[in-house]
Amino acid sequence: MNIFIFGLVNSVILALMASGFALVYGVSRLANFAHGALYILAGFATWLFLNRLGINYIGSIFLSIIIVSIIGGAIYRFLLIRVKGMPASEIIASLAIGIAIMELFRWRGFISEAYMLPPFVAGSVSIAGVVIDWQRLIIIGVGLAMMLSLWLFTHHTKVGLSLRAIAQDKHASMMSGIEPDRTAVIALAMGSALAGVAAVVILPLGNITVETGYMVLIDAIAVCIIGGLGSWAGVLAGAFLLGFSRILTAAFIGPHWQMVVVLLFIILTLILKPSGLLGRQKELEERV
Repeated sequence: MNIFIFGLVNSVILALMASGFALVYGVSRLANFAHGALYILAGFATWLFLNRLGINYIGSIFLSIIIVSIIGGAIYRFLLIRVKGMPASEIIASLAIGIAIMELFRWRGFISEAYMLPPFVAGSVSIAGVVIDWQRLIIIGVGLAMMLSLWLFTHHTKVGLSLRAIAQDKHASMMSGIEPDRTAVIALAMGSALAGVAAVVILPLGNITVETGYMVLIDAIAVCIIGGLGSWAGVLAGAFLLGFSRILTAAFIGPHWQMVVVLLFIILTLILKPSGLLGRQKELEERV
């Protein structure tokens, strides 16, 4: 039961981390390597609003999510659009701006263990004999609510349907009057907002550090590669596979082997099924 409960929490955390990255790639076919930086930016912004400006917790969260959403859209509008269609340049440009954001925080001295966000609800509860804190239960609730909200948005709103259309058939969507660059800006803004939501609910479990941004980027890429880029079901499948594998590895082998297991899953996926578990991209042999 302990492995099941904490494996579920770990899986939802990974799904939250990867959802924004998956949304951006699914719509614009752009791998946003600034994803981890936007995640940690939301955490630092929330801390600054809460502790330096005296804004209440809820207000700090909303402000930080709005700010990273605007920054995400601006990254595409003023930078990535210049290198659109050149995959290597897109990766380098987004990675460069992500590193610049994170290293700026390091340069300004945000490397102390004092930078922490308080939990939404203090205390813990016992479930089937397993003691778990309320923050982790909130993470599960927020993760499930976010996935449901994204499904409703993409299936029952005009903007969401346009995002689905451009992801499924770019040329047919353009003939219908859908502007790809505009949808890409919306996708980057929404993906950044999702990174911000993930940050404000996950970071209360630990310290806000620059290194966390790099780890979040690695985890998001791992989930999307294993589950399948461009597939929401694949993101969930990859998150649950990695989440439970990490818990089992820590319990039976050792916590320091967790990253090795993640890398092994990535390598095996790329060898055996390059499109991922539920990916819709062409398989390697079809491309050849």
